[in-house]
Amino acid sequence: MQNETVAMKEKEPVSRRSFLGSAAAAISAGAVISAPFAFAQSRSEIFKGEQDHSASNPGPVNKAIAGQNGSSELPPDTDKGDVNPFWYSFDLSHRRVQDGGWTRQVTEKDLPSSRDLAGVNMRLTAGGYRELHWHTANEWAFMIYGNARVTVLNPDGTIFINDVTEGDLWYFPAGFPHSIQGLGPDGCEFLLVFDEGTFSEYQTFLISDWLAHTPPEVISKNFGLPESAVRKLPDDELYIFQGEVPGSLEDDKKAVGGKAVESKIDYTFRMKAMKPTLENASGDVRIVDSSLFTPSKAISGALVRIKPGGMRELHWHPNASEWQYWISGSGRMTVFASSGKARTMNFNPNDVGFVPAVAGHYIENTGTEDLVFLELFRSSYFAEFSLNQWIRRLPLQMAEDHLHLSEGEIEKIPSTKLDVLGR
Repeated sequence: MQNETVAMKEKEPVSRRSFLGSAAAAISAGAVISAPFAFAQSRSEIFKGEQDHSASNPGPVNKAIAGQNGSSELPPDTDKGDVNPFWYSFDLSHRRVQDGGWTRQVTEKDLPSSRDLAGVNMRLTAGGYRELHWHTANEWAFMIYGNARVTVLNPDGTIFINDVTEGDLWYFPAGFPHSIQGLGPDGCEFLLVFDEGTFSEYQTFLISDWLAHTPPEVISKNFGLPESAVRKLPDDELYIFQGEVPGSLEDDKKAVGGKAVESKIDYTFRMKAMKPTLENASGDVRIVDSSLFTPSKAISGALVRIKPGGMRELHWHPNASEWQYWISGSGRMTVFASSGKARTMNFNPNDVGFVPAVAGHYIENTGTEDLVFLELFRSSYFAEFSLNQWIRRLPLQMAEDHLHLSEGEIEKIPSTKLDVLGR
């Protein structure tokens, strides 16, 4: 069989399909760090230029970054043209650390293509507060770790208070005052997503900041307190600070007025605990938009799990760009930007990905463990088109004429939108 393969290579160029197959096999067989070498081995058999060391790099190399980005170091032959950056990592962002926790962000400044959404990664200790505040953007959140208590006030004076844990969501409308506090035993960590690409977590409306910049006599008149009491107020913003771990949720609800002041709107949702929207042997997808989580009017999302060797099928989204947060595992994504432009990048935990609206793409698990990531959209509803389903919905002759495939080959293409595919 090996001799037959060599003979075929001598007679005719290797086809695009055989190259892609060998490259995919190389990625599936090794870890992400070995990807550049796997690509080099398969490609060197094909391209004489690389046998002459055209791809060699005798200069300085940041081995840690190069090892995690094999698809940039030695791109697939299908990558062409200039595609705007669509990768960044929270681990490159400045981390603001205070007593009670820390925060860091990825905005349009860091990832210029992402004009619709910005993200914040935050950690609070047990008892640690993200102080009472509000902001100009809608806030969608996913709990990565631990437990937290959240509050949000409605314009009618009713208050929502609830506890959230790993895999839960919350959604706070723009301008609604709210708070977040870490609970026992070890606080929490979460992702915040805002529907403004230029949103900055460091420019929110803080209660401490407002009062510090209001004349004391005005505060005294407003609160009905003597100026001696007003002097106790913070003279600068708190932002994140350490507090005491609160008591039970029930006690807090009773303390503020019980059912009489309880919000009729639930601003939290159990995303990870919900039944998958789609599930098969290759993984599962949980889609949450305003049809399930009514308050989430501006942001929708999906939690995707892909098993080793599987992939998120070739697809695109017609209504919004896609902002991704990679939670665990490793993978690669190619973004097709039309007009012969495409680029492939590798992704790892804590990375951020971006896909422009209507751009075709896939996501492949290149590691040995489950790949888990979030897809976020500035839209009240989730929508996508499957390339497989489109092909199978076309008249057979039309598909044959465009793809140069036989009837039998076309019939092997899945006719339903599967979202996640196997090997």
